[in-house]
Amino acid sequence: MKNGVVIVGAGHAGVQAAASLREEGYDGPVILLGDEKELPYHKPPLSKTFIKDPAAQPQPLRGEVFYTGHTIDFRPGTLVERIDAGANSLALAGGESLDYDHLILATGSRPRILPLPGADLAGVLSLRSVADARLIRDHSAACEDVVVIGGGFIGLEIAATLAAGGRRVTVVEALDRLLGRAVAPLIAEHVRKRLEATGVRILLKTTIERIEGEGGHAAGALTSAGERLPAKMVIIGIGVVPNVELAETAGLAIANGIRVDQAMRSSVANILAVGDNASYRHWQTGSDVRLESVQNATDQSKLAARTIVGHGGDYSAVPWFWSDIGDMKLQMVGLTSGSDRQILSGDTAENRFSVYHFIGERLVAIESVNRPADHMLGRKMLGLGFSPKAEQVAGGAEALKAALAAQPPG
Repeated sequence: MKNGVVIVGAGHAGVQAAASLREEGYDGPVILLGDEKELPYHKPPLSKTFIKDPAAQPQPLRGEVFYTGHTIDFRPGTLVERIDAGANSLALAGGESLDYDHLILATGSRPRILPLPGADLAGVLSLRSVADARLIRDHSAACEDVVVIGGGFIGLEIAATLAAGGRRVTVVEALDRLLGRAVAPLIAEHVRKRLEATGVRILLKTTIERIEGEGGHAAGALTSAGERLPAKMVIIGIGVVPNVELAETAGLAIANGIRVDQAMRSSVANILAVGDNASYRHWQTGSDVRLESVQNATDQSKLAARTIVGHGGDYSAVPWFWSDIGDMKLQMVGLTSGSDRQILSGDTAENRFSVYHFIGERLVAIESVNRPADHMLGRKMLGLGFSPKAEQVAGGAEALKAALAAQPPG
């Protein structure tokens, strides 16, 4: 094992994979390739604190000394052009080749492109990297009107942040509610009302026909209803697509992401995939999923490292997510797919409540707004396979804690 592990992608998943290899005792070469020139950084703050604070800097995932201290060869600004899976080799931009014993693909995802007339104008932006966040921050300082296309988590986080900074923001969503199928309709409607109360205008069942410009810069957006929305900045947030091109060209199995088994191995055994770009059969739903979250990236990367050193196991982490939209901290644990019964706990009028999702009597997910205790208990309950009764949910966190404490060990 002389060539070691090469990790392509230096986001949350890639950095965690490198760290976990060392934590698991792997003593071979570890090479971490990042396409950006920045030290790897936290991405969640980009849509919130970073774009509202002119002095904000990226928050490093690990300090530079971490990489040198753990003998991790971090190579920023490195682009991979091709994988030769048969030769266990990468072709890098510039002509260099790099051999590996194991390869971890942590290539993540990128914003989905919206093919619109005017989409190439200055001021039409999306958010993936700190460079994108800097552009949004710089443009917002010079404009009053902003249009956000897409009512998903990223679009709404940006909309709330810019509105709090005094911008006039309009969110345009093609579906009949915000947040698509990501949350319960009750929560989607609550988010809509809270945002509208802060001055954000929300247009549902509406699309943008074209973006209009003046002097090469965005000046407005024309809706499907014929309304012209003034905007010197248009942010496109209509979801992401996984970065699978390298894997697909190399002949790896692709199914809405790089197809991996329960140990994070692709269809080529010494190539693993983790994070936003990995698709796998989920233990809870029995269906193929591809999850986009820091938790998923972190836990899959830990397992990939264990797989490489020889004591992996099956992926069984409980999925959880979060989003900060204005004065609402949304926290979700589990997967709602197939749920047929919901129980509300708390008061929507107080902006503090949770929705418990069940399939029959089995708890499968909890979605919370400003109820962190419910979320943490949910992670424990789902991890233990414990399903509370309706009266226990109605009793709130204390009743649920008591019910958990009463469970027999093991």
